[in-house]
Amino acid sequence: MVLKIVLDNIEKKFNKDLLFSGININFEVNNRYALMGANGSGKSTLLQIISSYLSPSKGQISYFYNNQKIEENEVFHHVSIVAPYLELIEEMTLTEFLEYHFSFKQKLISINEMIDYVGLNLSKNKPIEKFSSGMKQRVKLLQAFMSNSPILLLDEPCSNLDQAGFETYTQLMNNFSKNKIVIVASNDLQEIKPCNHQINISDYKNSNGAQ
Repeated sequence: MVLKIVLDNIEKKFNKDLLFSGININFEVNNRYALMGANGSGKSTLLQIISSYLSPSKGQISYFYNNQKIEENEVFHHVSIVAPYLELIEEMTLTEFLEYHFSFKQKLISINEMIDYVGLNLSKNKPIEKFSSGMKQRVKLLQAFMSNSPILLLDEPCSNLDQAGFETYTQLMNNFSKNKIVIVASNDLQEIKPCNHQINISDYKNSNGAQ
């Protein structure tokens, strides 16, 4: 499988404030990229641009799958994402939510196997609104890692996780990120430890840009 994301001179402004500019990066399959930078530097914004949720103020982003260009309105089919701003449907039980989510995405293993993998078997019939913040984060990790999507975007993926949760994250990364482009937006050394490339947003700051 050939998979590539090409960022060509990407720039993002909010009103007159320049967040970053001149980003020229190729992301390629079977690589894990750490997207680093100070709080407010634009890590999450760049991740949303890569996901095609946001548009850049300048520049172009292109996606290629098996040497065929993916149209922008089709990118979401190829992306799974974990982010603090993404909400779960908390009225559903864990099993109901995963069944609903994977009615849109192809799953890698069975739902029961997923739930067991992250240690939530005793809570599979409990409404997600009753979950702790750490349990909810494990659900977010499940819906992303267990989707057969070739682009995996992780924004602070270990938020609210204890040490056991970090270990689960590492296991998920080791076992379910093959044949994918993985981009992790974080400054946490444990979160970015599995990555083999580092990109610092500060390298793309204009002198008049946001700090």
